[in-house]
Amino acid sequence: MYFVKTPFWLKKIFRSYTWDVKTANKELYLTFDDGPHPVATPFVLRQLAAFNAKGSFFCLGKNVLEYPAIYQDIIGRGHTVGNHTHNHLNGWKTSHDVYVDNVDQASAHIVSGFFRPPYGRIGNKAGKSLKKKGFEIVMWDVLSGDFDRELSPENCQKNVIEKAGNGSIIVFHDSEKAFPNLKYVLPNVLEHFSAAGFVFKGLSNN
Repeated sequence: MYFVKTPFWLKKIFRSYTWDVKTANKELYLTFDDGPHPVATPFVLRQLAAFNAKGSFFCLGKNVLEYPAIYQDIIGRGHTVGNHTHNHLNGWKTSHDVYVDNVDQASAHIVSGFFRPPYGRIGNKAGKSLKKKGFEIVMWDVLSGDFDRELSPENCQKNVIEKAGNGSIIVFHDSEKAFPNLKYVLPNVLEHFSAAGFVFKGLSNN
């Protein structure tokens, strides 16, 4: 079970994390987790370029090491990158020291002040430690569900189109598991919101 639209009370409880961007403008923040991937990430980059859109890619350190050229392509195209741990650790099942060390390991290859915990799961102590290191911890407003193999591409698309609005941070995954949904949904989402007058921006510390 997961929330497609993050409820207000959850944002209020964990108010030190970033859930959306406060704006009255028609801006959306597409984010992509778990890459770089040799097929999914280049697909995403082509789709974004077709709509003059920018996105934010929360990368795994191990995947950056495996596909350094794709990682550099993300940066070269002007997109934002973020740290997603080195090995996709579950923060509820990993000790504080191991978790923080794993983030540091990824930081050796991903230069960014943004961090997103895999599964959205992070211990309170680890969260405080990472914020002391200068990380902005980025969660989300809308979860597409592209990773859900029981969710049809059409319903995945519906999740995003019906729930996203001004300043929404939306989660997709440039991964093997999510690609069947992603390759259907992303072009349609870009087209739908572009026609509605939205622009797509990468996350910024400014």
